Formats: sequence, structure tokens, C-alpha cells
Amino acid sequence: MTSERIEERLADVRARVARAAARADRDPAGVDLLPVTKGHPASAITAVAAAGLPRIGENRVPEAAEKQAELAGGCGLDWHMIGRLQRNKARKAIGLFDVIESVDSVKLARRLSRITEEEGHEPIEVLVQVNASGEAEKAGLAPAKLAVALDEICRLGGLRVAGLMTMAPFTADEGMLRKTFRTVREASVRCSDEVEGFEGGVLSMGMSNDFEVAIEEGSTRVRLGTVLLGER
Repeated sequence: MTSERIEERLADVRARVARAAARADRDPAGVDLLPVTKGHPASAITAVAAAGLPRIGENRVPEAAEKQAELAGGCGLDWHMIGRLQRNKARKAIGLFDVIESVDSVKLARRLSRITEEEGHEPIEVLVQVNASGEAEKAGLAPAKLAVALDEICRLGGLRVAGLMTMAPFTADEGMLRKTFRTVREASVRCSDEVEGFEGGVLSMGMSNDFEVAIEEGSTRVRLGTVLLGER
């Protein structure tokens, strides 16, 4: 994947983002694009940087480590951890990523907090993952338990809780997608009022198959793999 090819795809994606934002009476500038480079070679990350995009998302700690070693750094990009993070890989993740979008439990948040403080690391930006669809195979906090968990997470040192992340069911049922995204947006608004220290400005919702619906329902960051970078 070359930067020229990404730029072609990017133009189409930005047009789709603009149309979705217009339908929701939103400014498209309020939607960040997060290219997902999981499964793509390190050269795809170089191409993303050349296309002027400021960040990438990776799902696995070992893969991110290999790519950063091959690239001799991060290409000047912000690296986002978007996959499930095992607690025994938390220390490694803090050294690799600028943002961890998949904090799916209070236990993981405690571990990240402890490591950042032990190592004198500057506070790391995190998003708390919400399982709004209730699917057993998905990680994340149930919306009903979110406020209590966020209250504890926001009191931990070494973390900056910038918002929420969710994954919708993989379905063509637009009603189900909207319900999932709307549930998380409403939870974010509620927790911003109720939980001290919760910034709530970031809603990472939507992927290649559903990002337009997510934008219409309030997403501020869409995680795009295939639609930007092609098939793995």
C-alpha cells in the first residue's frame, strides 16, 4: 500500500465522513480518522505518515513492537492500542503506545496506573471500553456499571481518562448499530456530569463497516482498516 493509494482512499473516506456529519448537523472536523494497521506490513505505517495522517492503531503488543523495531521508531505518529490488552503485557504496552483505547476493566486500569507511577512515566491517555451490545465474546464494561468503574479509574494516578470506546456487533442491522452507539454516547454525557476527572471528549466508535452510522450517532474517532488500507 503506497501513500498515493492511501490518499485516493482517504479522499473517498473524508467525503463519506463529511456526508455523515452533515446528516447529523456536525462539523466533520470533529471526527478523527484512526488507520488500523494490524496485519499490514510496517511499510503501510510509513505510507500513512506520508499521507499526512497523525496516528495509527494496532491490536497486538508483539506486532507493534516488531513494527517499531523495523521502523526504528514510530514514524512520528501517535500509536493507539485498540485490541484487548492482557495485564501481563501492560508494561510493554506503556512503552510502545501513546494511547490505550481498550481499558476494559478496573483491574487493567489499576495495573496501568501502578506501572506508570513505578516507572515515572508521564500520564498515559486511556479510553474505557464499553460493551454496549452485551455480547459475551466482547470485552468491556456494561453501561450499567460504567459510572462506578469510571469513578475509581479516574481517581488512579498516571492515567488521563479521555473518553470511551466501543465495538458494535458485526451486523447489517442499522437499528442495532444505532442503539449500540447511542447507548455509549448517552453514557459518556451522563458520566461527564457525574464522574470527577472524566474528560469524556473522545468517543472512539465505528469501523470500516459502520463508521458512517457511528458518526451520525456522535463518534469523534473512527477506526478504519480495510476501507483505508485494503485487505490484509
